[in-house]
Amino acid sequence: MQPQCNLIIDSCCDLPFEVIDREGVELVKFPYVMSDGEHFDDLFQTTTAKQFYDAMRQGEQPTTSQVSMEVYKDVFTRAAQSNIPTVCLSFSSGLSGSYDVAVLMLEQVKSEYPDAEIYLVDTYLASVAEALLVYEALRQRDKGMSAQELAKWAQEARYFVDEAFMIDDLEVLKRGGRIPSTVAYAGSKLDVKPILTITPDGKLSITGVARGRKKGIKQLAQYYEKRVQNSGPEKIVIIGNADCEKDAEKLKEVLSKNNEDLLFLESNIGPVIGSHVGPGMIAIVFWGSDKREELSVADRIANKVRGERKDD
Repeated sequence: MQPQCNLIIDSCCDLPFEVIDREGVELVKFPYVMSDGEHFDDLFQTTTAKQFYDAMRQGEQPTTSQVSMEVYKDVFTRAAQSNIPTVCLSFSSGLSGSYDVAVLMLEQVKSEYPDAEIYLVDTYLASVAEALLVYEALRQRDKGMSAQELAKWAQEARYFVDEAFMIDDLEVLKRGGRIPSTVAYAGSKLDVKPILTITPDGKLSITGVARGRKKGIKQLAQYYEKRVQNSGPEKIVIIGNADCEKDAEKLKEVLSKNNEDLLFLESNIGPVIGSHVGPGMIAIVFWGSDKREELSVADRIANKVRGERKDD
């Protein structure tokens, strides 16, 4: 079946390049800077995960920035000129200002091309969690969803992507401003491996701690067992790792003991996300329950107020 729409995705989805290298899919490459200058995240086409993370182990401290206005204007202009309905799935606004840049540029392009059918969706997801949404969006597109249908699907499906990931050192997240200094300090003093997740509004939250990586891998498997939802005959699980393939294999082994029918997809954590988590991150992502149902009453009220404010 011929796809009815095109997709714009970004490199923070951390999918293998061969998965997204297909007709009608455009990749927005996030920039990052190392001591030798600026680079662009191309899903490890011009470097390898080992090379990147070995550089970090040797003291390199890469920095990242949001996608430029020019990049988004160019990509939306091409989409408008193609006359093909297009959906853009964006890295979480809770972790980057790139989504806000995309909103501004899309408004500008639509003023020049008022008939352009382009939908922009904030995934509220990052890295391997974003990967699952993009992977399934590609499948839904290829099954014949229209751009409007796919945008609506993504706006709902993003709340059912569940994820947990373990990192070696909270200091890396602290340097990037992704967690408070007090949390990083407490983690280092307790000598624990933090396990984090992504909140419904696309920010990071600590969901647990583990004494050592072996126990952490076991806890990731337990997190899956507790929260997974039956997603049909193919139970898809994405395992992501930042140059720690042996740990990823161990996690797959633990999961397979009780779940022989799992379909595993593997992902290398890319340089942009890797700049903030460091080598050794391991992640598990799957379809879970609606995250919105887990919000406190106070948070639900706050979200309702925000929604009403946007409608005014």
